[in-house]
Amino acid sequence: MARGYMGKILFVDLSRNKLRDEALDEKLARQFIGGYGIGARILFSGQKAGVAPLGPDNILGILSGPFTGTPAVSGTRFTVVAKSPLTGGWGDANSGGYFGAFMKFAGYDALFFSGISAKPVYLFINNGKAELRDAAHIWGKDTYQTEEVLKSELGKDVEVACIGPSGENLSLIAAIMNRGRTAARSGLGAVMGSKKLKAVAVKGNMKVPLADEQRTKELRKKYLAELGGHIVWLKPFGTPFLVDIGVLSGDSPVKNWAGVGVIDFPDFQPLAKEAVIERTLKKFACYQCPIGCGGHMRAGTGEYKYAEGTRRPEYETTAMFGTNCLNNNLESVIKAGDICDRYGLDTISAGAAIALAIECYEKGLVTKADTDGIEMTWGNHKAIVAMTEKLAKREGFGDVLADGAKVAAEKIGKGADQYAIHIGGQELAAHDPKHSFHFATSYKMDPTPGRHFVGSELSDAPSHPSGLLPKFDLTSFSGRGEARRIGSSFHQTVVCTGTCLFIYWAFPNVNPIAEFMRVVTGWDVTNEELLKTGERIANIRQAFNIREGLNPLTFKVSDRVLGKPPLKAGPLAGVTIDEDTLIKEYLAAMDWDLKTAKPSKRKLLELGLADVAQELWP
Repeated sequence: MARGYMGKILFVDLSRNKLRDEALDEKLARQFIGGYGIGARILFSGQKAGVAPLGPDNILGILSGPFTGTPAVSGTRFTVVAKSPLTGGWGDANSGGYFGAFMKFAGYDALFFSGISAKPVYLFINNGKAELRDAAHIWGKDTYQTEEVLKSELGKDVEVACIGPSGENLSLIAAIMNRGRTAARSGLGAVMGSKKLKAVAVKGNMKVPLADEQRTKELRKKYLAELGGHIVWLKPFGTPFLVDIGVLSGDSPVKNWAGVGVIDFPDFQPLAKEAVIERTLKKFACYQCPIGCGGHMRAGTGEYKYAEGTRRPEYETTAMFGTNCLNNNLESVIKAGDICDRYGLDTISAGAAIALAIECYEKGLVTKADTDGIEMTWGNHKAIVAMTEKLAKREGFGDVLADGAKVAAEKIGKGADQYAIHIGGQELAAHDPKHSFHFATSYKMDPTPGRHFVGSELSDAPSHPSGLLPKFDLTSFSGRGEARRIGSSFHQTVVCTGTCLFIYWAFPNVNPIAEFMRVVTGWDVTNEELLKTGERIANIRQAFNIREGLNPLTFKVSDRVLGKPPLKAGPLAGVTIDEDTLIKEYLAAMDWDLKTAKPSKRKLLELGLADVAQELWP
């Protein structure tokens, strides 16, 4: 087995209470790297189309990458995969923290769960020995409480990934938490809850084998000294540095995506980075991360009480509970984020559902009688916090919102769907494609729609495959297709290595990825091979959705998001997204059908996916 991997995968049948080890095949690892690459390959092969996302046949995977737990800068990430209950298609959620590294130190590269346990359980892995244990005593506890109990029982050096009550209650926007970091999107916390799997606890001191340990450490030292770009802001402020930039530029959604930046939300300074840092107690970092973009807050002593050490809200959380709800009360945003963390919820989706509720209230589609007496008005921070707690607990009107904007709009009816901002069931991240055109393609065409960290013709610059990424006019919608194929494909390889994208984007160029791959794994890989690998991963993720009967071209994107009609004022005035050109050119570059988005048989065979070609083109 190549270095960088522990060489072992654990398969857990929860229905039969059976655990089975399987050696990680080196060919599989080289062709799909790790993370959602190997995850997609295994789920496509081992799971039939049409399984119920919350049923026993949906497979839940937790996977690391070859850089995870190594000196590679910054090998911190792991990925959770399954069929998404939110979209009905491919689902993945990526997280930092310490869990991924310690899963490898405990002896495993990946874990896969099938079936449904007869009772709540958690998986404990201790230096290569895995067992299912009763979780009755932690079922119902929040994520912080769960981690505290398991650490008290298993030792302080155990790392825990767990769901909260929202996952147990099958909220379709439920997340999986670990040490203040979140595998948030795709609703995979609900999949974990459906399996009665409360947590996974890992403990170990095994060492990740490296092909050339000395050279790996030397490369780490070299590239730590060369990191640049956005980390000048991330180091002192974390992602909250984006809040005031987002409002001023029009990137941040305002008033459920219907508002105009500083025109509708002029008093945004209470949410700005300086205000956040003033309340920050200390920074925290993921495993071996040189940036440390996370933060713990001082205890809430005002109107909203939260404990010292509560996680600092990220940009997305602040935008969705703040700007998108016309709410500039920072304490309420911190509190709403803390509720989501404790109950295990995706803050992007939860904030979007709250904004939908406010607009439906404004439009008279729901009344105070429907919302349990809570006045859901713009900027009403007390109402936002109160409804977020109801959403987390599935109480009253919160139960309507607990499955996200799409389902909530269906339950409300009366035309509420026009105010539900989602694509294919997944709420959009807090970045406006009218500001950065590439998000229009990302939101609609990635196998996990509505997502921003998916790679594009822009998001990997300046770290793009040197000499491979063609130039194009940044002001034009046309001419981006080939650059998009290259940028997004290479990005998928990077994600599967376990690298944090904040580090990747800070590298001086793309070369560190191939360099670290060579010294970590021993494979003599090139940028060209990694690009083809990423394209293979992109195609099998897309094939998963095609097999499920999903066609992203049929997904409706809100006219507000596309600028139809264009805004009359503000930084994005007059901008309308030419969605047709962006997507057609991308499909052509990927060799995917212009009407079905199905990868061509020729492309699948070229990428070594003969079995996938046979299934899609019988």
